[in-house]
Amino acid sequence: MSRQRILVVDDHPDIVDLVKSYLLRDGYEVATAETGDAVLPLVEEFKPDLILLDLMLPGIDGFSLTRMLREKTDVPIIMLTARDGDHDKVTGLDLGADDYVTKPFSPRELLARIRVVLRRVKGIGTDNRIRIGDLVIDPDAHTVERNNEPIHLTATEFRLLLTLAENPRRVFTRLQLMDHIHGYAFEGYERTIDAHIKNLRQKIEPNPKQPQYIITVFGVGYKLEEPRDVS
Repeated sequence: MSRQRILVVDDHPDIVDLVKSYLLRDGYEVATAETGDAVLPLVEEFKPDLILLDLMLPGIDGFSLTRMLREKTDVPIIMLTARDGDHDKVTGLDLGADDYVTKPFSPRELLARIRVVLRRVKGIGTDNRIRIGDLVIDPDAHTVERNNEPIHLTATEFRLLLTLAENPRRVFTRLQLMDHIHGYAFEGYERTIDAHIKNLRQKIEPNPKQPQYIITVFGVGYKLEEPRDVS
C-alpha cells in the first residue's frame, strides 16, 4: 500500500525542513512549496492526502488558496498560523480548513493533529499507529507495544494512554482526563486518574519510579513526553 502524501506550504525554510524531517520519519511522502503561486500546480501533480498551509505566504495568501482549493478538491487542510487571535482561525475554518496549528508548535503535536484529521476526514490511513520513543500505539487494533513486545492494557488504560499520545506535551488536568476517557468528569472521582496513571506506568515505563513517558506536572495534572533515553 502506498504511503500517504503531505504537502507542506511555508515560506520559512527552517520550518519546512523541520516539519519535513518529522513527516519522513513518520513514514509520509512529502512535497514542499514556499510560495502560494506554486501550490495549485503542485496539488495537481503531487495529489496530496493532506496540506499543511501557512496563512502568510508570498504570492497567493493562505486564505485565498483555501478558497481556491475548496473549489477543486476536498483534500484536508491544516492551517499554520503565527497569530493567536480567533479571527484568522475562524475565517480559515469557515473557508473550509479542517484544523489549525499556532506557531510555534511541537512537531509531535503536529503529527498527532495530522493523524487525527486523516482519520476523521478520510476514514482510512496506511498507518495510524502512534510512535513515541519505543512505544507503538495502534488506535485501530487497540494494541500497545514496547520494543515489539505487547503490553496488555485495560480499556480505560488504553483510552487514557491514547488521549495523552494524541496530544503530546499537552498538560491535562485530572478532570479533563476523566472527561476524555469516560465522557464525564466529577470532582471527587478525579483521583481515580492517579490510580490509572500508576497502573499505566507499571506497564509501559522501563522504570515506573522514574517515569520517562507519563510526566506529572505538579499542581496541574499529567502529560506524555517522548523520552530522551529509552534504553
